[in-house]
Order: sequence, then structure tokens, then C-alpha cells
Amino acid sequence: MLKFNMGSGLNRKPGYVNVDASAESEPDEVFDLETTPWPWPDSCAEEVRFNHALEHMGGETKVFLAIMKELYRICADGALVTIHVPDPRHDNFLNDPTHVRAITPGVLRLFDRQQNEEWRRTGAANTPLALYTGVDFKTESYAAVLSEPYRSRHAAGHLKDEELSQLVRANNNVIEEWRIRLVARKPQASGA
Repeated sequence: MLKFNMGSGLNRKPGYVNVDASAESEPDEVFDLETTPWPWPDSCAEEVRFNHALEHMGGETKVFLAIMKELYRICADGALVTIHVPDPRHDNFLNDPTHVRAITPGVLRLFDRQQNEEWRRTGAANTPLALYTGVDFKTESYAAVLSEPYRSRHAAGHLKDEELSQLVRANNNVIEEWRIRLVARKPQASGA
């Protein structure tokens, strides 16, 4: 089983297949992840990382959906996918013209088959992308990394969760980054 560091750039990770479209970053494999299909076999990955990379891919919806389908295809059942991205309402996202896709926990929940089935059952208006694309990623966890001074004030107890939620809804530059962990869920092969 393989571990991938997708869009590795200059942040190579030992023990991983470092993949980047830029040969100048000296990845293990030079490959443009917006090109599909990807060159790796089905269910070959036990872990995939996108560290400040996924927001640079899939500006066109069809390309983004193809990336998610390929990601799912190469993941083994139970594979862990770790995604770190800037919050789309932070200057770190807004001021980089190479950021083409907003990635949030809410976006990635659209690829959870169980969540999609619940939305279909209840008549929710959410787009059931797991059902449309044939992928199934459970959101195992997500965490917001707060910008300063909010991080220090919240950690010290001077900024309560309710106040923080109001700030997040009303202002830019409160959440700096999202750290999201997905788990690939694949049907088990029948037979013995």
C-alpha cells in the first residue's frame, strides 16, 4: 500500500510518494492531478495528504469532481485522507490568484454517501455528490485553526464559543485554516 503527498510542492514528505505538476519542486512523480485518470491502480493508497494543495485544483466543477472520483478510486477501504486548506474567507486564500477552489468541511460532506442518503430521505436541498459521483468519504474530523488574536483569546477563555461563532459568520480572517480528515468507505467484496 502507498502513501501519497499530493501537490507536494517544496514540502516533500519522507515515506510518501510526493506528487506535483512542477518538475522544479523535484517530486517523486511529476503529474498534473487535474489530468484524469491518474496513473495509479485502484485501491493502492492507505493514506493521501493534500497540504495546502487541493485549493489549487479543480477550478472547473467537472475537473474537481473528476479529482474526487480519482481520489476515491485510488483509496483502499479505510484509507485516510488528510486535507489542510486556507479558509476561503481568509486573506491567505483571497490574496493568492492560484487558489481556484474553496474547500470547507461542508463541501467535503457532500461526498459522504450516508449523509447523502439522509438528505434524500428528508428532502434536503444539499447536492448529493456522493450519489452522483459514486464516491463515499466519511468526514472523520475537522478543526478550524483560528487567526490571531482570536486563537489566543479563545484559548485563554476570553472569547466564548458563541461569540466566536458570531465572529466567524460576520467577519473575514477569523478562521485561518481548515484541517480535515476523511476516511474512504468502499463496499466489501462478496464471496469467500
